[in-house]
Amino acid sequence: MSAFEKPQIIAHIQKGLCYTVFDCKWVPCSAKFVTMGNFARGTGVIQLYEIQHGDLKLLREIEKAKPIKCGTFGAASLQQRYLATGDFGGNLHIWNLEAPEMPVYSVKGHKEIINTIDGIGGLGVGEGAPEIVTGSRDGTVKVWDPRQKDDPVANMEPVKGENKRDCWTVAFGNAYNQEERVVCAGYDNGDIKLFDLRNMSLRWETNIKNGVCSLEFDRKDISMNKLVATSLEGKFHVFDMRTQHPTKGFASVSEKAHKSTVWQVRHLPQNRELFLTAGGAGSLHLWKYEYPIQRSKKDPEGVEMGVAGSVSLLQNVTLSTQPISSLDWSPDKRGLCVCTSFDQMVRVLIVTKLQTI
Repeated sequence: MSAFEKPQIIAHIQKGLCYTVFDCKWVPCSAKFVTMGNFARGTGVIQLYEIQHGDLKLLREIEKAKPIKCGTFGAASLQQRYLATGDFGGNLHIWNLEAPEMPVYSVKGHKEIINTIDGIGGLGVGEGAPEIVTGSRDGTVKVWDPRQKDDPVANMEPVKGENKRDCWTVAFGNAYNQEERVVCAGYDNGDIKLFDLRNMSLRWETNIKNGVCSLEFDRKDISMNKLVATSLEGKFHVFDMRTQHPTKGFASVSEKAHKSTVWQVRHLPQNRELFLTAGGAGSLHLWKYEYPIQRSKKDPEGVEMGVAGSVSLLQNVTLSTQPISSLDWSPDKRGLCVCTSFDQMVRVLIVTKLQTI
């Protein structure tokens, strides 16, 4: 691919913020996004921005008692577009951004900080009930139904006597019908665990040797296809989730992506073979996954096992001197992306030529 044909990553708008920002999410069906973080005085903040005439307009600033670590619209209906957040106090809140004084749902979900959150069953994505999954420093991963107060519908915690590990990332997947649904969780010691919510069982686990910073299925609402896991030490792994071998598990390919921690991975909503990784040195890398000629083969005993594909780097750009802490593609406009970094900046990016790849 020549330089002229390659996608380009262009910083369209950038804006300095007066707080540490941990997460950002596009508001579905709009030109708006939210940023979440904490002020130096120790309180939490949610800001709502809209892109207007090539600039960012702050529509609303909401200050809350505890710093806000993560958020998702994934369990909300397209009509309501409620934001679910996890904070430093272990609280799960759901906010109506039009009337944010009091949460529409609130539960003390964890004993310690909620590091990570994901949603399913809303926005027309995924079959089944709306659910939210949270992962915490307290070692537990919990699934919540916003229609059910106080108690989680599933609680994945270490068995008695087992060391609790800090859960850094969670992701829903396999929600292709009313019954099937999985949660994948990544931990600080490199563990990846795949929980089957239909059978309430641990379906698969592996260890990638370094702390797991981010996990994402290429699509939540299809039969499991691919899972990307990013880690400390600059590596990411792509697992082919179509074929599970009884002893070898899922086939995977790994790539040394950045010179430092790979904080985030996000698949392009309009093309699941393309994904962005965000690095600790302030860089973004755009990757393409290529499937092998055959996705499975038989082992010497005649049992089906998966075959991993390959990844190629399409483009990379350095935006900041500080880690890029969060990243989100617009679900509505191909190539539009928002990211935040620890230099207290939010950037709106345009990635060009994606439709030709």
